[in-house]
Amino acid sequence: MNTEEGKYNIKAVSTMLGIQPGTLRAWERRYKMIAPVRNDSGHRLYTDEHVKKLKWLVEKVNAGFTISQAVTLSEQNSLNDTDIETKDKDQNRLNVIRRDLLNALLSFDENEAHDLINEAFSIYTIDKVLIDILGTVLIQIGHQWEQNKITTAHEHFATSILRSRIGILMHSFPQNSFLPKVVAVCAPGEWHELGLLIFTLFIRRKGFNVIYLGSSIIEEDINTVIETVNPKFLFFSCTINDNLPNALNLIKKLEDEYENLEIGIGGHAVQSISPEEKQKFSHNLVGETSQEWEQWMSDKMKDR
Repeated sequence: MNTEEGKYNIKAVSTMLGIQPGTLRAWERRYKMIAPVRNDSGHRLYTDEHVKKLKWLVEKVNAGFTISQAVTLSEQNSLNDTDIETKDKDQNRLNVIRRDLLNALLSFDENEAHDLINEAFSIYTIDKVLIDILGTVLIQIGHQWEQNKITTAHEHFATSILRSRIGILMHSFPQNSFLPKVVAVCAPGEWHELGLLIFTLFIRRKGFNVIYLGSSIIEEDINTVIETVNPKFLFFSCTINDNLPNALNLIKKLEDEYENLEIGIGGHAVQSISPEEKQKFSHNLVGETSQEWEQWMSDKMKDR
């Protein structure tokens, strides 16, 4: 195979697939599933066939298989009872990482927490780590804090660790200047921003230019940001049930003021929305999974 067949560098493939470059190199080194060509400078170049195979592997990993299991499936091109059994074993592995990460955070063990996050990123894709591991752990921490099972110090420490890791990732993805601008902010009264960070990273990885405001700001300042930035999308995160009514009222008010602004809301509190409000605000509910987020964004982009 000659170098002219290589079209994509490792950064481009990393962005397309949601795999960190270091993870992609580790996959290649350990499992030999593809062999990128090299240009004159020795840099990896990936063909369309490489990207196609990697996309298939990523789909299997996101479905619950480890990368080693996915590579074996690719070679066998089949799914049998043994594969289903190994998938169940991997779910147990996922649960162990979640449990150990939660324990490390609640024990104020920063080194162990980072080691577990590094392990997760070496096995799974970015989306899977964010949604199925970090997202799940932050929900557990939020629940324990609300129920007074842990202290504010525990919650702040865990938030600091996870925010730092997500922030590093967020700034590693290029922005597409042709995509509309996005504003992301916590709902009024909200101080839990990790859920918003995870959602922001998800859309940031899609190339959107995101203005991240984080913890709740006063309503008047939100208007100032909208009028200055002129975004296409505004996203709220709401974790505490008591804050949900004000968040929904603010959405209605902003929709009346800015008719071209698409407003979405997500977070744990949204699960408690009444059937009547769910119907009224159905166009604002972004969902809970990455697949639902993807669909919501796709539908709104079609309406542009």
